[in-house]
Amino acid sequence: MSGLVLKLGPRERVLINGAVVENGDRRSRFSILTPDANILRLRDAIHPDEATTPVRRVCFATQLILTGDADPEPTRQQLLRRIEELSRILTDHDSRRLLGKATDALINGQFYQCLKALRALLPREDRLLAAVPR
Repeated sequence: MSGLVLKLGPRERVLINGAVVENGDRRSRFSILTPDANILRLRDAIHPDEATTPVRRVCFATQLILTGDADPEPTRQQLLRRIEELSRILTDHDSRRLLGKATDALINGQFYQCLKALRALLPREDRLLAAVPR
């Protein structure tokens, strides 16, 4: 995660190497200098009970790498397969672009960037699932 810059709002929380850190009363900006630090904004976190859709499950698995709860190497291979499966379903140009960004970030070990690209698919997935008759 070399070169990661965190911009935190007042009272925003972030998980850094297993420790929850809360920002003060003002906006702040931090540069993360340690290359393999495990970092996750808690506002971006998906609770295990919420990982009920294909994109949310991929986001959750990526999140587990960021929190240090999953070994990056075997999880990376699983994620690449899952992203490939998503690319067979989400065939529009914008979804493909985001899945491509997620794949590139994953291959380069940029797990936060991967999560960011995958999270951008959540509103689209929500719209598609809402359109499916039950």
